[in-house]
Amino acid sequence: MQPKPLDTAPSVHALIGAELRYQREKKEMSQSEVGRLLFLTGAFIGMLESGTRRMRPEIAIKLDEILDSGGYFFRVCAALKDLRQPDQSTEAVKAEQSAKRIQEYAPQHIPGILQTKAYAQAALRSCLPTAAEEAINELITPALERAKMLQHPEPTVWTVLDEAVLQRMIGGPAVMAEALRHIAELGRRRRIVVQVLPFAAGGHPAIDGALKLMAFSDAPTLAYLKCFASGQLVDDPAAVAQYEFAFSLIGASADSHRVHGQALRTEKQTRSQSEHGPAV
Repeated sequence: MQPKPLDTAPSVHALIGAELRYQREKKEMSQSEVGRLLFLTGAFIGMLESGTRRMRPEIAIKLDEILDSGGYFFRVCAALKDLRQPDQSTEAVKAEQSAKRIQEYAPQHIPGILQTKAYAQAALRSCLPTAAEEAINELITPALERAKMLQHPEPTVWTVLDEAVLQRMIGGPAVMAEALRHIAELGRRRRIVVQVLPFAAGGHPAIDGALKLMAFSDAPTLAYLKCFASGQLVDDPAAVAQYEFAFSLIGASADSHRVHGQALRTEKQTRSQSEHGPAV
């Protein structure tokens, strides 16, 4: 029987994690036992093994001692230190699924877990204008599945939308009105905290791009930086602390009462266009 091919190539961190699992099981140790010796949780060791968490040098040194791995983990971490960071979007999605709190600043479009199906389709269509409808639907399915996490009490979600997100008519007024009503309804049900950062706020710490913070009950907070066609997870405590402070500054400048009003204005624009036709 032929092994099932991987959908995507494993990341470097996933390969290191696979070796960690092999060395741990060779020692007949559980994740919890290894974690206890490192003053970490077993769940965190599991994240290292899955590649969701990057192995830091100080952890690598201790793992080499515990597992008698001959300095393998430290050598690999040292070799990777100066390499360009790969796209870590897949790892970010995995981390999001186990987060207890998500804080996100969205500068250009509605974040994935808050999107409606029509908005997600329109956003992907703008990026892939020649793709077949079947391909678009296949791509949005994982995002819509992720959005189902909002049907549960956790994670806590706090989103700050830049005013540009409200003004950019992705999919047209009807699609935007539905998308904004959806967010407003989530806010009314106290399922999410949503704010809008107005243009009038001027400059701010995250003006160059999107920022997501993911907090966990059994592991340190992760920051995720998204740019064109790629993303980077950051777990360095000093850097994460800076991003947390940046988000606090953004939240302090944001408004909590604009999404519903914009949804009503967009819906009114939709009715006007349907009655009189689009402006030329």
